[in-house]
Amino acid sequence: MKKGLVLEGGAMRGLFSAGIMDVMLENNITFDGVIGVSAGAAFGCNYKSRQIGRAIRYNKRFARDKRYCSMQSFLRTGDLFGAEYAYHVVPNEYDIFDNETFEQNPTEFWVVCTDVETGEPVYKRCDQGGDVTFDWVRASASMPVVSRVVELEGYKLLDGGMSDSIPLKAFQRRGFERNLVIMTQPRGYVKKPSRLLPVIRLSLRKYPRVVETMQMRHLMYNDQLAYVEQEVRRGNTMAIYPDAALPIGHISHDPEEMQRVYDIGRETGLRKLDDIKSFLDS
Repeated sequence: MKKGLVLEGGAMRGLFSAGIMDVMLENNITFDGVIGVSAGAAFGCNYKSRQIGRAIRYNKRFARDKRYCSMQSFLRTGDLFGAEYAYHVVPNEYDIFDNETFEQNPTEFWVVCTDVETGEPVYKRCDQGGDVTFDWVRASASMPVVSRVVELEGYKLLDGGMSDSIPLKAFQRRGFERNLVIMTQPRGYVKKPSRLLPVIRLSLRKYPRVVETMQMRHLMYNDQLAYVEQEVRRGNTMAIYPDAALPIGHISHDPEEMQRVYDIGRETGLRKLDDIKSFLDS
């Protein structure tokens, strides 16, 4: 039975997931595959490279670096998170990503992106470390309005959460029968239509199908929440939620705020550790 780890996005809320993942890594919990969306992809790649603490470390270090994430970067390049600096310079020079361990680890690593021409999700398995995988992660985490469309391997891509926010079904279709899902919103959360839809329609007017996808995104997301709970009741899925809304926005430049969210994840992971082990071993 293949065991999977499913990571939704949520931008800086993903540090909650990073805290749980670090606890699991410290306790030698392994999966046959990891699938991440947006921040789930950006932080989840560290599970395959087994780099405990990396996600919180580099986010705090570069929290106030305008080359990493800033309106200055957005106005200059079209990307709030600097495409070259955040996704290539940092992992290659400053907080080095362990490509060797990533490639030797048999755990499958999948990222979810959205094809802006079709409005449909694209699932990419990344087996090799290095810049190509970094670009797939960047595409998965490229939020609409504040990111340029990423052209990669014949696709035009943006944030995977636009079309498949919680890719549990996608992993089940790929043979992962027992899955741990880490959410970044509390249980009972209901997504509403985005207040940014007028801006999204304008910024993505060349891609009407993805605009249609975004108009329906709240319905897709709420259906996926219901599906996760259905699978939990069936016994093949375990879902971990924060106890309350996480005290951070999509973007943060405050290292202390980041640390608090990461620590909430660690505390949750430690509290749920025995349940996680029992679920995966059963």
